[in-house]
Amino acid sequence: MATMHDVARLAQVSVSTVSYVLTGTRPISQATRNRVLAAMAELDYQPNAMARGLASRRSRILGLLMPMDERGLGATETAFVTGAAAAASAAGYHLVLSPVGGGNLDDLRRLASQRMLDGVVLMEVQLADERVTVLQEAGVPLVLIGRTGDTSTLSYVDIDFDQTVREAVAHLVGLGHRRIVYVNHSAATLASGYGPALRTRDAFTAAMTGHGLEPVMIAAEDSAAGGRAALAAAFARTPELTAVLAMNETAIFGILGELTGRGLSVPDDVSVVSMVTSPQVAELATPALTAMTSPGSALGRIAIEALVRHLDGSAVDRHQQLLPCALEVRGSTAAPRSRQPMGADQ
Repeated sequence: MATMHDVARLAQVSVSTVSYVLTGTRPISQATRNRVLAAMAELDYQPNAMARGLASRRSRILGLLMPMDERGLGATETAFVTGAAAAASAAGYHLVLSPVGGGNLDDLRRLASQRMLDGVVLMEVQLADERVTVLQEAGVPLVLIGRTGDTSTLSYVDIDFDQTVREAVAHLVGLGHRRIVYVNHSAATLASGYGPALRTRDAFTAAMTGHGLEPVMIAAEDSAAGGRAALAAAFARTPELTAVLAMNETAIFGILGELTGRGLSVPDDVSVVSMVTSPQVAELATPALTAMTSPGSALGRIAIEALVRHLDGSAVDRHQQLLPCALEVRGSTAAPRSRQPMGADQ
């Protein structure tokens, strides 16, 4: 691979002159510039991202800030990343994934101050998300995948949780279910102000009330054990339950396991709908899960495209868009059949 020294040697100029041609930090005669550019073309010299960034005052690097725990990324989260990465590449940018959460504000301030990122897309957004304030104060352009409580000055794309939950509940009610329990994320996640957990909680209450039904929500830890415990709690509160709606991909397999352990069949005894789920995850279960399929790839793509328009100066106004999940009926939902109510000890 050709280096800057190779270019300087072929063009018969100093290395610093090649640097000045790349960065534009000093005037260079057109004749000298032409010799340097000709040498670069002959050697197929590719200036690195830092050199190009100095010339344009851009790094051509975008950040995707996505908090992660020891579980890493599942298939549903990966769809957001792949959609964003493809859009960044198509626009001539590199995408860097950084696991910066609300508890790492000092790390985020350091990252913002280094000016290595032209802009960022923020994921796993809380209603009062301090990361937004840090980035705005640092002057870093940003787009959210998710929404804070006040979005008046922000660009975002997000799932339309109201429509998604409304359609999921309507599907179950249309099959004849009246005792439906919603398994959400953990109590700690709700208390932290995590937007999807709070918005789906409220949307479930509104949807069930709209059908004249009692809304019952159970918070579950993000684990298979959490799913088993959540289902036990659900039966304790609603022994006659015939359907479970869940937005907790890690817990969903614990829910299914607990149903099997209680001698209950899906969907004959209990129907199950998984919300904000990828087809890959839905089809891992037996039977395959009826799901509200996440538009993750589209959200990742749209967020990057909105950010690039802002960086290029072609954005007329803030970009604010909601996309619902799509109902995909598989084998885990059916009309309820009568059975004896089950208590928590069964």
